[in-house]
Amino acid sequence: MLDKKIMSDLIAIVLHGGADFVEVYSEYTKNDVISYSNKKIETVADSVTSGVGIRAFVGTNTYFACTTDLTEGGLRECAQRVAQAVGSKIDRISDFYLTERINPNIHPIKTLPSDVPASVRAELLRSGCAKAYAYNDKIVQVSGNLTSQDKQFIVANSEGLYTDDRQVRTRIAISAVASNGTENQSGSASPGRSMGIELFDLISPESVGEEAARQAMVNLSAVPCPAGKMAVAIENGFGGVIFHEACGHSLEATSVGIGMSQMAGKLGQQIANPKVTAIDDGTIPNAWGSCNIDDEGNPMMRRVLIKDGVLNSYMIDRLGSRRMNMAHTASGRRQDYGYEPTSRMTNTFIDNGPDKNEDIIASIDNGIYAAAMGGGSVNPFTGAFNFAVREGYIIRNGKICEPVRGASLIGTGSDILQKIDMVGQNLETAQGMCGSSSGSVPTDVGQPLIRVSDITVGGQA
Repeated sequence: MLDKKIMSDLIAIVLHGGADFVEVYSEYTKNDVISYSNKKIETVADSVTSGVGIRAFVGTNTYFACTTDLTEGGLRECAQRVAQAVGSKIDRISDFYLTERINPNIHPIKTLPSDVPASVRAELLRSGCAKAYAYNDKIVQVSGNLTSQDKQFIVANSEGLYTDDRQVRTRIAISAVASNGTENQSGSASPGRSMGIELFDLISPESVGEEAARQAMVNLSAVPCPAGKMAVAIENGFGGVIFHEACGHSLEATSVGIGMSQMAGKLGQQIANPKVTAIDDGTIPNAWGSCNIDDEGNPMMRRVLIKDGVLNSYMIDRLGSRRMNMAHTASGRRQDYGYEPTSRMTNTFIDNGPDKNEDIIASIDNGIYAAAMGGGSVNPFTGAFNFAVREGYIIRNGKICEPVRGASLIGTGSDILQKIDMVGQNLETAQGMCGSSSGSVPTDVGQPLIRVSDITVGGQA
């Protein structure tokens, strides 16, 4: 971790190269992973990520280099590489002074994972996996991992900023496979928070294992899903992945700022049903995607992206701010020092709406209830998406009936926003890792139960 003097020197080197903005990011991160398979703890491992990234702007052109050589000579060489890439050497730069800013910590940690013996953490994971096996004798395979991350970084820039943050996250993930002798089906659960080991005061490992096994057993008894256009009710929690992927990425300056988004130029326009209000909020205490500051050093914010169906805000990082001539929204995030930050989501969700959950189900004569969503793919430019339903059921005459498997939801973000015509009142979020040009970062997705009036369902029946 670097002090003000060396960071100031590195910034000056790049400014002399002709940059109009310079940023230095110094990071030290400790990662711990405990894994379980074959009915035993398989690995207990830790790793350290440590390095410095230096970024420069000239207008909207960016220049970046990083290094793991933290000697003064290695750091200066890295800064000189960036200065040479800028290639407009100037004799004198304007004076700048780094002033430290201390940020309030809205995500307090009670027990650091590193303060708890690995044997104790391993037992938490083992007990959760054992519960999955005990759920039913058809559960034939269980795997899991318990991960924790302790990330510390300092960011300084040529505007005089010098600030730091510490981000601690803990997550448990368990997967189960059920078999009837001729076929296998799986289930999973993976809660996490910006917390230490106190996560398990809120969520027991046993409940995670039981949920993974329950879902596997449901899928084992499921029948092939019918295909066609129909109404779909999408449950809360990870159901929000559809908004995150199909719409959220289209609201990031990474794509909006270069005109490669379906949502570019639509601020103030009605882009969704008036029942839809969508929010990206990195200030929720101890939420998985929360931070005190973003990776550009800006205090985290709550951003109302869509208000009553009207596009209200984009998610904008520092480079996006230059490209779009709009204020940043503290949305600059990166996986680690080896990536330039870009605009990214934090905790993104559709807010509670006016409809009762029971009315949503009762309103569907023939459709699908997506109790849990899985992964998928999306094109941010067109908004076209395809998502798997991890746990689904037929809705018949307003009632949830037999489970189905092999379902997928196919559509476009702009279309689905208009067709969300009922929004329930049981908002809940779930945890994931979001990949983009600045690497993989923790994000929450969420929503209450919603109804999509008409969507293409892919199925096997």
